[in-house]
Parts: sequence; structure tokens; C-alpha cells
Amino acid sequence: MSTNLTWVLKRFPAGMPQNDDFEMVDRAIPVPGPGELLVRTLWLSVDPYMRARLSPAKNYAAGQKIGEMMMGGGVGEVIASESSDFRPGDIVMADDFGWQPMTTIKAKTAMRLDPAAAPMQTSLGCLGMPGLSAYFALLRVGRPKPGETVLISAASGAVGQIAGQICKIKGFDAVAVAGSDEKLAWCQEIGYRTGINHRTAPDLTTAIARACPSGVDVFMDNTAGPIHDAALLNLNTFGRIAVVGTVALADRFDQPDIGPRFLRRILVTRARIEGFLLDDFEADYAEARQQLTEWYRAGVLQAREDVAHGIEALPHALIRMLKGENFGKQLVKL
Repeated sequence: MSTNLTWVLKRFPAGMPQNDDFEMVDRAIPVPGPGELLVRTLWLSVDPYMRARLSPAKNYAAGQKIGEMMMGGGVGEVIASESSDFRPGDIVMADDFGWQPMTTIKAKTAMRLDPAAAPMQTSLGCLGMPGLSAYFALLRVGRPKPGETVLISAASGAVGQIAGQICKIKGFDAVAVAGSDEKLAWCQEIGYRTGINHRTAPDLTTAIARACPSGVDVFMDNTAGPIHDAALLNLNTFGRIAVVGTVALADRFDQPDIGPRFLRRILVTRARIEGFLLDDFEADYAEARQQLTEWYRAGVLQAREDVAHGIEALPHALIRMLKGENFGKQLVKL
């Protein structure tokens, strides 16, 4: 193969991204430079953080440029190595995969995988960034105590499904918010006590109050929007909110995020609202990965995956994930 079908950003989306905001171009297979690996892509991940990169607005990470190759987490097989740390045949995971079948990654960003230890794609899900996000956002930011009620939005998604199961392991009372009855059934199967369908509940504030009769001690906010507002109105004194994601704003990313202002409620409850970025916990990744892997191999941590197939599927997979149409961790298998 002398060419590489590659997705690039054609224009910044106005609202929810559309397929034609991206363009597939045919490029030559890249040549690895010093300290780089040429990798045959096997799996690619699409994640909510990617919406923030599709904007010229200032963000915590560098944004995507027009005409630039789309990037994200991936798993692949090393074909050629310009690093003494890796050799052809190694299976590696990294966060700087291009959206192309043959790509180069920096060796310093790559992690060698043992496919015998766990399916390789779990390094993009329950044993990777989503699993780590669930672990740290819940246990280090939310800090629930045994018996406390933890409300989790996007509960069947890549992060939410892991957070709910950690709650079960640790003895927390987990309540799910998800977008379909089928998703809620899965959530209860893996350890959530009950759940709320945010698409059909006539009043979210009342629905949360019924599901959480003792109030909400910790809210793990993976969505923002109306779910956040309803959760805040049910928050207990000294409650904690970990803001992990804002996918509910994907269709109006560059517009002001204006909603009710519940400052009096925050004052009276002495609530703590804290933003979460996974990079802040990098020093403890190894410890968390070891714990997540132990739970996974013991069978107390499950991971549902939503898999699209082929390089052509990438933009659509990203868009359906941003719309909440995925069920589980959204992946693309090449």
C-alpha cells in the first residue's frame, strides 16, 4: 500500500459537527523520524473532548487546524521503529494516532500492550483514558463515602459505566442518568441502584428527587446542561460536583453557556464544584491502571463497546457519540 486514506478537518463546525466538516484525502504512508514509530492502525477512539478541539477558541489543549489531520487515541502494530524501546510486531497504544490506516506516533507517547492480559481495545476504554477518568474523578474529586448517593450522567457511556461499577465495588449508592430505557437497564445490570431517562422524564429535578430520596452527595457530571441544573437543585449540604464533560453543549460549543444561576443554592449548601482534567493525575496513572486491571481480570469490571468498522466510519462515529447515540465506549475498528 503506497497511499493512506486520511481524514482532515475541512472547516470548523457551526454547532453540531457534520460529516462534511471533514474531508478524506489520499496521502503517502509517512516515514518515521528519529524517536518515532510507523504503526498499522487497528483501533481508533472517538471521545467527547474532540469537540473542544474542533474550534478556534482557546482551550486547555491545542486545537485542530483547518486542513490538519484528525488525531486521537489508538491502538496499532509497530511496522517500523526508530526507537530502541520498540520493535516491529509490538502492539502499542498512544494518544497521538492520526485518523489513517498507517500512521506515525512518538515513541515517548506509546505504551506497549500485552494482548494476552486483556483485549487490546480496552486500553482505549475501561483500562485507558475513560477508566482513568472515572477512577480519579470519582475517588479523588468527588470523594464519596460508603453509603453516600452518587448521581452520574451519561451513565452508560465510556466513563459513566466504569464509574458506576467502581461505586458498587466501593459501597456507594449509584444512580444513573442516561438517554434510553435500554441504557438504564444495562446500568442496573452492572451495579446502579436505579436510573433516570433524561429524554422522557417530564421534570428532571423531580425525577432526581424521587430516585435520590436522601439527596445527592456527589454528582459526576459528564454532560453539563439541564441535567447539571437539576442535579444541583438536589445536592445535599457539602455536596460535591465533579465537572468531567460538557457533551450536552456539543451543538452550541462556541456560544455562551447560559442557564439558571443557582449561586444562592451553592452558598446555602456550601457545595464544591470542581473541574476535572485527567492530566492532573498523571503521576498516579500506573497505580490506577493496576487497580482497574485487577478489577477487570477478577470479573467485577465490565465494559460495553459500540464498534464502527472501517476508516470511512470515523466522522459518523464521532458525531453519533456527541449526540449520545452510542451505547458504551465508541470505537472504530480498522
